Amino acid sequence: MAIDLPFIWALILAIGVMMYVLLDGFDLGVGMFTAIAQSEEERNMMTATVEPVWDGNETWLIIGGGGLFAAFPTAYAIIMPAFYLPVLIMLAALIFRGVAFEFRHKAVRRPTRIFWNGAFYGGSFTAAFSQGIMLGGMVQGIHVEGGAFAGGAFDWLTPFTLLTGISVVIGYMLLGACWLVLKTEGELHDKARKWGRMALAGVAICFLAVSFATLSVDASIGDRWGFSMSHIEPARFLPLAPVPLVSMALVVWLWRDLSMKQGAVGTAPDWRPYLLAAGIFASGYVGLGVSLYPFIVPYEISIHEAAARDNALVLMLVGAVIMLPIILAYTAYVYSLFWGKVKPGDGYHAH
Repeated sequence: MAIDLPFIWALILAIGVMMYVLLDGFDLGVGMFTAIAQSEEERNMMTATVEPVWDGNETWLIIGGGGLFAAFPTAYAIIMPAFYLPVLIMLAALIFRGVAFEFRHKAVRRPTRIFWNGAFYGGSFTAAFSQGIMLGGMVQGIHVEGGAFAGGAFDWLTPFTLLTGISVVIGYMLLGACWLVLKTEGELHDKARKWGRMALAGVAICFLAVSFATLSVDASIGDRWGFSMSHIEPARFLPLAPVPLVSMALVVWLWRDLSMKQGAVGTAPDWRPYLLAAGIFASGYVGLGVSLYPFIVPYEISIHEAAARDNALVLMLVGAVIMLPIILAYTAYVYSLFWGKVKPGDGYHAH
């Protein structure tokens, strides 16, 4: 039996992107919540929860982008021109956010600190929104002619992509709130539970809105799910029904967990809200895969058409088999090393 190398590499890229979303998503979410911190001490507590891990989380973005370039060069050559501006905005926001993360601790004068605080949560929002814009642009499709991008410079800017942009922002805020539930105690912990419930309600609304809006973007997606505005085809829909059903069950479960106060009888362990939020993202990611597969450039070029030569894929796969376990092991080690609640004064900038 021949090994389907393009499929394996598509799976590796999908895992890399999902790891980035789940890990960098929560620290972007925490960054956005710093905008509503009531004091500098509270803001420092928030940033202390992500200080040891935020830069390592972005490793997965490099894996996703580099893997796309190496394994699917045709797709890379089409996707990048289609999203030049949002990609540049996202990268600039991530860089500016990283600079602000360091400089806000060194600022002595209050106006300077206010500026860097604003840069930190502004960069977090801009990066998250840009990623949502690109997600929407992929779902609505890219205009391709002769194997090259043939659309306009602003094809990515539509009402649908604005909706997906806001949806990703709210989703990252949910991850951020659940991370704060995991890492904090006391008043900030209780606030994080409240913020989490608000974000979860927004995620549920956005999930429904994006799902129905997607039906108007490309009819083939509705056909694949056996679902349209006018009817449902049970033969197609029922095998895929567990995906949205699992999502709904996780939403209800997470709402219940976030509604309990820390220390109350029957309260879930503080790690569970984040795990449930990650499950909601994962189920949505599976749904996205069902909608788009086998296309890597929707709805024009499949993973097999865009893949590099087999000998190149094999060579890179050898490297991936060696490096990915190392990256995973290092990530797990860092998270285990800094496991536990953050206390006032914690953080490598605290002293």
